Amino acid sequence: MYKELSSGVKISITRSISTSFELYLASIGWDEDKFSMEDFMASWQQYFTENAAWFDKVPHEVLVSEEFHNEIAKKVDEVMAKILDEAPTKKQIDSIEKLQKKLGTNYKYGCKAEAAYVEQLLKEKLK
Repeated sequence: MYKELSSGVKISITRSISTSFELYLASIGWDEDKFSMEDFMASWQQYFTENAAWFDKVPHEVLVSEEFHNEIAKKVDEVMAKILDEAPTKKQIDSIEKLQKKLGTNYKYGCKAEAAYVEQLLKEKLK
């Protein structure tokens, strides 16, 4: 069912997953101990029903089908893995190192998205 959707809808679904995943992780301070898949899924559901263009473009019978739910669950796993596996850029690492030296902090970050979160956090602390 997912495969039959237009490429624009599939891109919109992927974007909604990645955006809401990053927003959810920021809301828990990227703390693994606070992560709850149930909370993330509730957050994503709220995000896509309120903000995502794809939701209104998928027929209701597709949205409620078990097959579609299984395919979306796989997509969620893929998107999450891709985000968590993407290494921070050299520019991010350099910026964070400079900011941490100025602030005397030692935040850890394991991926590009978490590095963006840490970098923004540090910039806010400098203000």
